[in-house]
Amino acid sequence: MPISADRFESIPETEDGPTPGTNAHEVLSFLEAHSAEAFTQSEIVEATGISEGSVGPTLTRLRDEGRVDHKGIYWRVSDHARSLDAAAAHADDVAASHEEEPFAYDEWQEHAVDPRDDRE
Repeated sequence: MPISADRFESIPETEDGPTPGTNAHEVLSFLEAHSAEAFTQSEIVEATGISEGSVGPTLTRLRDEGRVDHKGIYWRVSDHARSLDAAAAHADDVAASHEEEPFAYDEWQEHAVDPRDDRE
């Protein structure tokens, strides 16, 4: 059933990643929290409590999306996913710093050097 444009606009933006509470989110969160290690499916099942029948397909989808890497029997969060997370965290930090310290043009102008002052 279609929704109105106004309702569409009121839908909050979501993060670029699995929806919290889903198997994909749980698996990815676990692997991100242990990014220096790689795990077997059985170890992921044990750590996350997700059923063995769901972990395999979830890992395959995450691999197809480029979020996890797979070699032999081991799985780990991908370097690409870690770099995306780092970039998102940096963007959040930058945005937060601008919110806390708004740009003060007058203050900047007081300390600015006019390049015309260096002319001979």
